[in-house]
Amino acid sequence: MGELKKGACHCGSVRFEAEVDLASARRCDCSLCRMRGAVAVSAPLDRFTLLAGEDALRLYQFNTGAANHYFCGNCGIYTHHQRRSNPTQYGVNVACLEGMSPFDFPEVEVLNGQAHPKDTGATRRSGILRYTAD
Repeated sequence: MGELKKGACHCGSVRFEAEVDLASARRCDCSLCRMRGAVAVSAPLDRFTLLAGEDALRLYQFNTGAANHYFCGNCGIYTHHQRRSNPTQYGVNVACLEGMSPFDFPEVEVLNGQAHPKDTGATRRSGILRYTAD
């Protein structure tokens, strides 16, 4: 099903292991995700293990407070979040995964977070982000 990956924030304080679904790579266009610019992949809550750094993790919530966004309090890097659209999953920052980069994905679906489907019933997708290397 998923691929087991190790991950960490930039300074290494927060370290984790997660079974991620690389085919779920996506971005979101909500106000927070537009600013943080991360590509996320899904991991079931029970397949995500925090290995170190619980004391360094900080929680950020906004709007409905349904999603839990975690970042390192030392280096500021977003590592993962408990998803509003599927609370049984974490969204994991691809840039934090060992040997991975957001640029590994030539196309990434952009989800409609501005008009979240749970609020509006709007379509789930708002576009595609493409990366082309020179």
